[in-house]
Amino acid sequence: MKFVMYPHGGSGNHGCEAIVRSTARLMDSVESLGHSASCAGVANGSLTLFSENVEEDCRAGLPHVCTVKKARADIRLGSVAHLKAMFRARVLGHRDAYDELVFSDVVECARNADYFLSVGGDNYCYGKPAYIYLVNRMLDKLGVRRILWGASVEPTAIDDVMLADLRGYHKIWARESLTYEALLEKGLKQTFLLPDPAFVLDRKDLPLPDGFVEGNTIGVNVSPMIIGKEKNEGVALQNYVVLVKEIIERTDMQVALIPHVVWGHNDDRIPLRALYERFKDTGRVVMLDDHNAEELKGYIARCRFMVVARTHASIAAYSTKVPTLVVGYSVKARGIARDIFGDEEHYVLPVQSLSEEDDLWNAFVWVMKHEKEIRTHYEGMMSDYIGRVYECKEYIKR
Repeated sequence: MKFVMYPHGGSGNHGCEAIVRSTARLMDSVESLGHSASCAGVANGSLTLFSENVEEDCRAGLPHVCTVKKARADIRLGSVAHLKAMFRARVLGHRDAYDELVFSDVVECARNADYFLSVGGDNYCYGKPAYIYLVNRMLDKLGVRRILWGASVEPTAIDDVMLADLRGYHKIWARESLTYEALLEKGLKQTFLLPDPAFVLDRKDLPLPDGFVEGNTIGVNVSPMIIGKEKNEGVALQNYVVLVKEIIERTDMQVALIPHVVWGHNDDRIPLRALYERFKDTGRVVMLDDHNAEELKGYIARCRFMVVARTHASIAAYSTKVPTLVVGYSVKARGIARDIFGDEEHYVLPVQSLSEEDDLWNAFVWVMKHEKEIRTHYEGMMSDYIGRVYECKEYIKR
């Protein structure tokens, strides 16, 4: 069987990379694919990824697990294809003619695939995904079967246009129950509920840097995304400052600052460097360089606690049984925590709720006090929870 994946913004977002790597592993688990369970089999052509940033994917090593191609075709002015698009746009009034030409390689490859996997996790959470709608319309004209793959959907964002697009999916894999319930309420009966595919991501343990004490280090991740969601300007970063300060003064634990997205327009390293510069002279804080998703999971797995903003940093922590507090801002954080713990209270701190500078520290104190109970809970359920991800192959087979 052959699968095509799109949209993928690039592996500068290591959550996107984690989904691709995990999907390659899942495809290897589907017996009907007709190749042995090795990434080499996938890379030989059964799984093709169309990417907005192939260079990032090459740095992350994705060409070793799947075929990586440019999502947007290079259009030569004056070519036959360009002239046809011009005619359709200017004479026939087809306003999407040029955009359809840009994504023609994606659609042509999908024409010959068994399934088209719409990846990315939260593309239906922020604004109107116009290019996804466009590609999906082109696929529907060709009768291509498409799956919304391991996704969250913001319930308040579902308007008539989005609902019509979602109805076109043969299957919708909701990665948490809040999305699952919202889609069922909208009549999307083709929806099934399984954990995020990245829960099965492999980990790779690199040597630890000086200052990172295995089993007694708190991993900290902060992103520009949560800073943009704060209600009071500056309160989010100030809460992280107080968090690190209190950790240093009140515990014997180290702090590892861990970036998980390094895009130029959305770079975790910017707020993390501000924290590092403030506390570097204490000898208690280390900042990690950029790494691929498996390597980041290896670092996260060796932390004692995690305080994270990025969803896939939290997934790396949950899946390796690290007690975690998520500074969240959307349905995905709340839904995943609810499915794991039964309730998101104490496990997700909405960034919109931050008002005092010690709110984050106080929330983290609760996690520290309940470390033993959290670890016991993980031991009782996490293996089964992760194992459920592989049920996706039954939906594909059917």
